[in-house]
Amino acid sequence: MNKLTSNNLIVLLMVLFGLTSFQQDSKTLKEGIWRGVYTVPGNEIPFLFEVKDNSVFLINGEDRFPVKNIAYRNDSVFIPFDLYDAALKCRIEGNGLLGKLVKTAGGKVVSEVPFKAEYGNQNRFAVSNEKPAISSAGTWDINIGEGADVEKTVGNFSLKGSILTGSILTTTGDYRFLEGVAHGKTFELSAFGGSSPYLLKGEFTGENSFSGEFITPRKATKITGMRNAKATLPDAYKVSYLKEGYSTVAFSFPNLDGKMVSLSDPVYNGKVVVVTILGSWCPNCLDENKFLSGWYKENKKRGVEIIGLGFERKNDFESAKKSLTALKNRLDIEYEILFAGQSGTESASKALPQLNGIASFPTTIFIDKKGNVRKVHSGFSGPATGKFYEEFKAEFNALINELVAEK
Repeated sequence: MNKLTSNNLIVLLMVLFGLTSFQQDSKTLKEGIWRGVYTVPGNEIPFLFEVKDNSVFLINGEDRFPVKNIAYRNDSVFIPFDLYDAALKCRIEGNGLLGKLVKTAGGKVVSEVPFKAEYGNQNRFAVSNEKPAISSAGTWDINIGEGADVEKTVGNFSLKGSILTGSILTTTGDYRFLEGVAHGKTFELSAFGGSSPYLLKGEFTGENSFSGEFITPRKATKITGMRNAKATLPDAYKVSYLKEGYSTVAFSFPNLDGKMVSLSDPVYNGKVVVVTILGSWCPNCLDENKFLSGWYKENKKRGVEIIGLGFERKNDFESAKKSLTALKNRLDIEYEILFAGQSGTESASKALPQLNGIASFPTTIFIDKKGNVRKVHSGFSGPATGKFYEEFKAEFNALINELVAEK
């Protein structure tokens, strides 16, 4: 984690809330499991976290997202989420916490979500003795929204006893690790990984269908599902592609030391190159680059390089350097991360005009040894998606093997 970035966020919140100093005799969080709850109109979104060694670990399914640099003042505690310009500002009250999730942009507070937490409660949702009447395990066609605004997605879930886990895939990525419970004909899933909390709750209308709501702090949206073992999304390799007359992409952007880097640099000549379009603010980009970081360490000697093109909230190098360095340090990334411009698909499309456009973050471009673009993949199905993640990894490795084997 980038210490400077986290400290800047804490200082900003101190200024915003009139706090000017920290004291040595401040209360601290008890180590162990806590149950947190965000209060949104008409609903509560629960999640679990663990406090250990002055760090907080957000727990969602198999995922444990570490958060460091926790700060205290008297009975107040600040838990910064450095990648998302957000922090929990809370007051310690006995075995509980009371406060809010504060998100900032440009030095100003842009949203606040009421928050509370209870120490020692390890039940994400209320315990029920009622067993699931219908199994929600498997793959589902899921529609989020209604009418012209409907978004067609795919759900993939696992059920062990009454514990339900899984994720929802979209054309741009997935909702990461959802975790919850099923009982009778109803189910509830939630997630919080430092950005926005989610809640999905539904009721089965038959053995192979359900209806419910997908809830965020901003709104509640109708959701319906139909069981479909063959549910899939449109081909992610056909969304972005080279315009007619082009064989490759070209760019020149500064790395985090301010040095200009381009595909024509000697280090990339004659090598297979993977270009990933990312943002430090993007949870799916976090998942993809976590995969790429480990993969690169094991495969870079095969003649493969990776370049990350970062598009950040501010079109300012110093600001982007802090956020992208935080991402690079968190994931122990050894390949180059370049600052390519301000966040948004329009900005990314302008940065790579040889493509028909960039539709999602992340987008991954595969370039062969001759410098030609061979494939472009939109979105990323992360580890929470189960079989879809395994399929992506198999496709990724097969493509790289093919490109590396070419003379």
